[in-house]
Formats: sequence, structure tokens, C-alpha cells
Amino acid sequence: MTRRNLQGLGLALSLALGGPWLSGCTITSTPQSQAAPAATRAAIDAAVNETLSRLYHLVPGTQDMVSRAAGVLVFPSVLGGSFVVGAEHGKGALRVGGQTTSYYSTTGASIGFQAGGQSRSVIYVFNTREALQSFRASNGWTADADATVAIGNVGANGRVDSHTVQQPIASFVLTNVGLEAGVSVGGSRIVPIALP
Repeated sequence: MTRRNLQGLGLALSLALGGPWLSGCTITSTPQSQAAPAATRAAIDAAVNETLSRLYHLVPGTQDMVSRAAGVLVFPSVLGGSFVVGAEHGKGALRVGGQTTSYYSTTGASIGFQAGGQSRSVIYVFNTREALQSFRASNGWTADADATVAIGNVGANGRVDSHTVQQPIASFVLTNVGLEAGVSVGGSRIVPIALP
């Protein structure tokens, strides 16, 4: 591959991965941009609903787990690319009692090896009130640095295993083909975002 081709690839990756941050940069406020936050909230909430339904279908027992949990944080689409950069980014919502309470973004190292860009869904289940309160009190939270996040596992019977349910925080990673077993989300940085 020539130097010119490498430069072109670098520029393409920069634009692809930098797009989510650049798209939020505006100088003036217009009626169209004022409507954007409401549309963004609705789009995130709809994607969260779809992601949770998919989790419940793929991993029996998770619907009961989530309904008993203190809260659940869902990132429906975390886009990552590790061919050159090795980064991921996505937006999601925290739900408490079945209702969205706030929105968050996640950034960090890619989950596993991905040749090019790939989107995954990442779900954090806060099984205890203490774990949820600690998360909400932070202004920026990093998985496995600020709190241990257990990997959501499936037992021999195909249902979520009892060890996962007993952990203060458990995570599940979904791809297009299903549950990605044994994947750690350690190092993912999560910060609140304002969507008025």
C-alpha cells in the first residue's frame, strides 16, 4: 500500500470516527437545530426499546433480571473500529423503573478485534441500588476502574446464569448474530450528556 493510500485511509477513518463529535458543533441556533434534541431523544429511546427486546429474546431470564434491577443503561449502537484507531463511541439512555431518566455517551477502546467499523449494543444492568447511586453520582465513570462490571453469562440451560444476577453490575454485548459471550467492557468511559 502506498503512502498516498495510507493517508487516504487515515483521513477516511478520522472522518468516520470523528463524525459523531463534529456533528454536534454548531455556531448558531436555528429552529431545525432546536428540534434536533427531541428527535435525538426519541430515536435513542426507540433504539433502547429494540435493544432490550432483542436481549430478552436472545437471553431468557434477562427480562426478569432487568425488571428487578435498580436500573439499566443501554447503548443501542456502539460503533468501533480497530484496524488502525481502536476506538468506540455511542449514545444511550439510563432507565430506572422502566423510564428514561438521563442520557449518556460512551467512548473507549474497541471491544475485541474488528477489521473496519462494526456496531454493537452494550447493556449495563445495575442489580443493586448502591451500584446505581455510585454511577449516577459520578460525572464520568469508567467500567472496571470505578466499579467492577461482571460479564453477563448464559448457563447450560440457555438462561442468564445465577452468578450474573448476583453481581452489582453486569454487562451484555450484542452483535448482529447474537450475544457475544465472554466480552469485557473494561475501560469504557461513560459520561452524561445533555439533551434538553
